[in-house]
Amino acid sequence: MIDQIYRKAVLTVSGQKFVEDLVRSRGWGMAQRFVAGEDATSALQAVKELERDGILSNLDLLGEFVASPEKANEFAEKVLHLLDEAHAAGITPYVSVKLSSVGQGQDVAGMDLGLANARRIIGRAKAYGGFVCLDMEDHPRVDVTLAQFRELVREFGNGHVGTVLQSYLYRTEADRDSLDDLHPNLRIVKGAYLEPPSVAMPDKADVDAGYRRLVYAHMKAGNYVNVATHDERIVEDVKMFVLAHGTDKENFEFQMLYGIRRDLQKALAAEGYRVRAYIPYGRDWYPYFSRRIAETPRNAVFVLRGMLKG
Repeated sequence: MIDQIYRKAVLTVSGQKFVEDLVRSRGWGMAQRFVAGEDATSALQAVKELERDGILSNLDLLGEFVASPEKANEFAEKVLHLLDEAHAAGITPYVSVKLSSVGQGQDVAGMDLGLANARRIIGRAKAYGGFVCLDMEDHPRVDVTLAQFRELVREFGNGHVGTVLQSYLYRTEADRDSLDDLHPNLRIVKGAYLEPPSVAMPDKADVDAGYRRLVYAHMKAGNYVNVATHDERIVEDVKMFVLAHGTDKENFEFQMLYGIRRDLQKALAAEGYRVRAYIPYGRDWYPYFSRRIAETPRNAVFVLRGMLKG
């Protein structure tokens, strides 16, 4: 409950215009802890740096809730350009995309624009042997995202497109069960959006327990699992589960955020686990940055100290 109150307070404050203006003017230095840069060149450089430590990457051009078809198509073109640049740099592209950023919910010629742009992006990634993870957003978008994900897996295969499930939503275990016929590649997260208690668990212990159940169920079903957490207790529990059930290390990976627990990322990679860092970049960094601050008071203290230094 305390975690829920903290998250709500931070996200409410960060939504104030004067707070956003202040952080945007003075906070970029701190944001760079969590954001690789403002352009694709910076992001690809971060990929190369992580590769030296045996860590894979998941690139994410920041942006969400695009309001017009023109802006949605512009965003999709930027993602396509990123795929091209990654391929040219000798990097097998692995990217995350929020469907709202490429037009989800916008009808163009009788077609959902988000789905149409997702097809373009996944098709390009597949041509390069790459992968696209459809990011999950707040709860009103879950049904449409899962429906579109199902359609895209049928078209492109589960080796080139995956999605995300959030353990703090009451519905998520049923959602995971409903996807089993696809043998989907799923990224399991706890959840970072401000959700009402009617749809999301307010107690951290319940969220953590739900997280473990989701990971274990997906592994038992023989599906590929992205264990996206920095919680060392969960990491150790997953390692024990894998050992007890004889799960091959090729069937799952640990995923963590760029700039957070780099020591743990390196340690896991050294132990022979597949580790992937989620690398966000772009000029629209403020909403993402706010959610990272809302995750833990430690991140808030880091930012406040930096801003007080000027």
